[in-house]
Amino acid sequence: MTATRLSIFPLAGALLFPRMYLPLHIFEPRYRALVTDSLARDRRIAMIQPRSQDEPPELFKMGCVGRISEVEALPDGRFDIVLEGLARFTVVRELDVTTPFRQVEAELEPVGESETLSLAERAAVEMESRRFADALGYAVDWEAVTRLDDESLVNGIAQIAPFDPASKQALIEAPNLAERAELVVQLMQFHGLASGAGEGRA
Repeated sequence: MTATRLSIFPLAGALLFPRMYLPLHIFEPRYRALVTDSLARDRRIAMIQPRSQDEPPELFKMGCVGRISEVEALPDGRFDIVLEGLARFTVVRELDVTTPFRQVEAELEPVGESETLSLAERAAVEMESRRFADALGYAVDWEAVTRLDDESLVNGIAQIAPFDPASKQALIEAPNLAERAELVVQLMQFHGLASGAGEGRA
């Protein structure tokens, strides 16, 4: 792993994965400063979830650093940006800084090739995602879903599904795609049952 300094954006429920994209609307002054600083340097912003509601909140140990791939600066100082995921990281320590945004020393994970699932694993994710979407009343273009590669499918569900922050954190910490896919299925089953999705299921 490579140690590096990262400027962080703690945001509950917001996951980023390598090779995935995350749109963000930036309005708080400290994070507007973060975006401005990032654009002037390396365009990197590290996404991580807070694990408490304190101020400043305690952080989970793992997140994902992204590169600003698209940016729209709004007239009132806000930004609309899109982050492209680069690599997962583990926080080593928080740095003592004078910037309005927090910074950490972190170890970046090497990013390998895109992972794939077995046919059975892929089928389980697709089947459960259909049940889950139907239960929650989501309109989904299933033809487009079937064309997604395995990594985009699993990580995309992890990003957009309305799971709680602890569940989301477990997804980003999953060591490989197969384990993340299994966890995604379990979470969809659990949350689907909690919302009444289990009624009438075979």
